[in-house]
Amino acid sequence: MLDVQFGQASDFGKVRTNNEDSMGSFIPASRYQVRSHGYLFAVADGVGGLDLGEIASAKAISVMTDEFARAPEGTMLISLLPRLIQHANAAVHDCTLDPQYRGKKMATTLVACALRYDQAVISHVGDSRCYLVRNGKATQITEDHTLVNEQRKMGLISADEIATSDARHVLIRSLGPEMFVSPDTTALTLQAGDVLVLCTDGLHDEMTEPMIAEIVSQKKPMDEIARELVARAVEIDGNDNTTAQVIRARSVEQVGMYRGRPYRLPSS
Repeated sequence: MLDVQFGQASDFGKVRTNNEDSMGSFIPASRYQVRSHGYLFAVADGVGGLDLGEIASAKAISVMTDEFARAPEGTMLISLLPRLIQHANAAVHDCTLDPQYRGKKMATTLVACALRYDQAVISHVGDSRCYLVRNGKATQITEDHTLVNEQRKMGLISADEIATSDARHVLIRSLGPEMFVSPDTTALTLQAGDVLVLCTDGLHDEMTEPMIAEIVSQKKPMDEIARELVARAVEIDGNDNTTAQVIRARSVEQVGMYRGRPYRLPSS
């Protein structure tokens, strides 16, 4: 059966007086629910420079976790996550129509990861990221929805130039500004010992993949690893809120897929 350990941490940083990052999770309450629903983890980064980034990120996380818990048993994660992100986007967008927020602008990034059996589904909008750490090596799973990343893909800017670009945080996709949003969604087959890291740009702007892998691969409790990741990023710079969730798969339940539905493999 899928068995997961996780930890999380968040820090205001050295400059900000409020934390516009939010994080949340759904942890199954029983062995039955591990198979019927699975786990959900999510991190959001309210867009700085707008009026209510912390409201936007908290609303997105609340919608994701609440609706994941209410999803019908056995719902396919690959279709559920992008649908929940659409609902979260609508909820953030609707906040701007509330009388108390009328005239205010708000937006947030969001990265969410759902796990069931031996599958992980990652869906995201914006530049909050997911990394997979396997056998001591970190690999970025998500692709930033930023102007500079689009320019890189078109050959207009190099990967090295992104780090020093004044436009590196300009988002081309986020939750809230429009009625509809298009998340990117990826599915992975997990192995026992794999670690997934969800984080905001306050962390990944300062930490290289080898640095993330080194910290995550330590044999420590997950909360301690999450705190160490965040503390290291804040120590390096600290100009932004910094948040991380760290999820380790202690064991997985291997399944096959038939017409998009999982089935248990016969014991060998």
